[in-house]
Amino acid sequence: MKSARAKNWLSLALTCLAIALGAHTPAQGQTTAPQRPNIVVIVADDVGFTDLGAYGGEARTPNIDALAQRGAQFSRYYSSPLCSPSRAMLLTGMDNHRTGHSTIIEVLPPEMRGRPGYTMHLEPGVVTLAERLRRGGYRTYATGKWHLGHGEGDLPNSHGFDQSFVLDASGADNWEERAYMPYYATADWFENGERAHLPANFYSSEFIVDRMIHYMDADTQRANQPFFAYLAFQAVHIPVQAPAEYRDHYRGVYAGGWEQLRAQRWRRAQELGLLPATAQIDAPHPSFRPWASISGDEQALYARSMEVHAGMLEAMDHHIGRFIAYLQSRGLAENTIFVVTSDNGPEPSNPIPDPDFRRWMMLTGYTRRVEDLGERGSFVMIGPENANATATGSLFKFTAGEGGLHVPLIIAGPNVAQQRVNARAFVTDITPTLLERAGVPADAPAMDGYSLSTLLADQTPDARGPLIPIGVEVSGHSALYRGDYKLVRTPPPLGDSGWRLYNITVDPGETTDLAAQQPDLVSSMLADYQAYAQRNGVLELPPGYDPQAQVVHNTRMKTYQRYWWIFAGIGVIGLLLLGGVIWLVRRLIRRRTA
Repeated sequence: MKSARAKNWLSLALTCLAIALGAHTPAQGQTTAPQRPNIVVIVADDVGFTDLGAYGGEARTPNIDALAQRGAQFSRYYSSPLCSPSRAMLLTGMDNHRTGHSTIIEVLPPEMRGRPGYTMHLEPGVVTLAERLRRGGYRTYATGKWHLGHGEGDLPNSHGFDQSFVLDASGADNWEERAYMPYYATADWFENGERAHLPANFYSSEFIVDRMIHYMDADTQRANQPFFAYLAFQAVHIPVQAPAEYRDHYRGVYAGGWEQLRAQRWRRAQELGLLPATAQIDAPHPSFRPWASISGDEQALYARSMEVHAGMLEAMDHHIGRFIAYLQSRGLAENTIFVVTSDNGPEPSNPIPDPDFRRWMMLTGYTRRVEDLGERGSFVMIGPENANATATGSLFKFTAGEGGLHVPLIIAGPNVAQQRVNARAFVTDITPTLLERAGVPADAPAMDGYSLSTLLADQTPDARGPLIPIGVEVSGHSALYRGDYKLVRTPPPLGDSGWRLYNITVDPGETTDLAAQQPDLVSSMLADYQAYAQRNGVLELPPGYDPQAQVVHNTRMKTYQRYWWIFAGIGVIGLLLLGGVIWLVRRLIRRRTA
């Protein structure tokens, strides 16, 4: 009896087990739904088209290069010429004017402040990639540079990120919690919407990865959900800084100067198939100094600055490698889509000649000495000539020349074919691509970008029709791409605001202006640009606008607002002294006339 009862219980148990297994086993001829991919978006800051090793740069970037080798490496990917507009477009799939970040706050003229598209906030109705993914069941994290506002409702925690530790300024020191320009009094970091502070042993690239790993490790209850990790590095925004063990790898590499570097980068990009083999490089801008015209001391300083620049890229790549190794240790890497890109072309700014900036450096303790360049307390920038060399195209950041817009893009992961992508792609394409890969609806608001998903799977040669125009405008720097051609306008002081036409497919160096030869094409493309500008609410800049002069003006106004009591005190003291002098003069006059 007991034996029969035991057999019955065993039979029942086996039946239940079979049912349970059957509930999780696909029927014959059916497959399980594919596992949704994790998503990692890595944004470097001011990295030029040829800065990374995979794109021909001198910096050792083996981890990024490995992603390029097993995934899709883009040769014709374009962003905007400035950081906030690019980041807003990347995270929303919408044109920068529709997001509220038409430009950056540091160069915004007062006539535009608060106007639609120029509020310097993600405006009502704008939805980020993180918000869409979170609604679709993703856990979402952000570490690094934000620069999309820090007022109430502006930070990542209000825009779809579960956990975040971000810098809201355009940049900051990489060794400590310290502002990098007098426009800012402090370097404001925020954790989940609250003002936060950095650890004593801080280095930006290391911390950005450490904090991301911390958030993911702590989120044990949702470990079975897919994740979106947004890592926005400070490399290589000014001040360019890197530990000695990285920057010293490049001793003597840049001693030949910026003309030699530019020619080498151009040639390497051609050898790699990233630029047409017959394309010519454009002549240097008239404002650029010949390497031979500067002193030996200046040459040593600029060569060492480039060594630090390469070292900072290598340090970023090292910490990206740590994050990839972490994902591998958790069994997450294989099902993760990695996106690696830059927000815009390389930084040309050289604030050192400005006397106000030099006084600020003296007050804050920043130095620019070749012997400790890149260390804590050093202020490093590569300058316009080196920036143009690393851009490998016309001009650099701030402009709509190829040097400002043409940046690297690498996408690797599940269902991404190993390939060189020569189709044109744009920053607004990232969000719709990732949403499609995640199986998350791309509902309202409508996006301007196109999904690259079928292109990544090597199922189509292009994501958009070749004649669909792509418009760009930031602070008067404007461009329109259509087919093989680019229409571009560069305002003063670097240009004359005239429209120029280039066959950008064969002439990425923008050497031969075709506007006079093809006036009908210019008119047609200009009509497309004007339609783009009207559709997106592009405003005309005030007469005589100069972004560098505007930065200086905005910085002074910030300084007056910040230290008004000091200026008021100086004014009161001045009035008292003037009153004393007047009283004394009158007294002397009375004595003489008495």
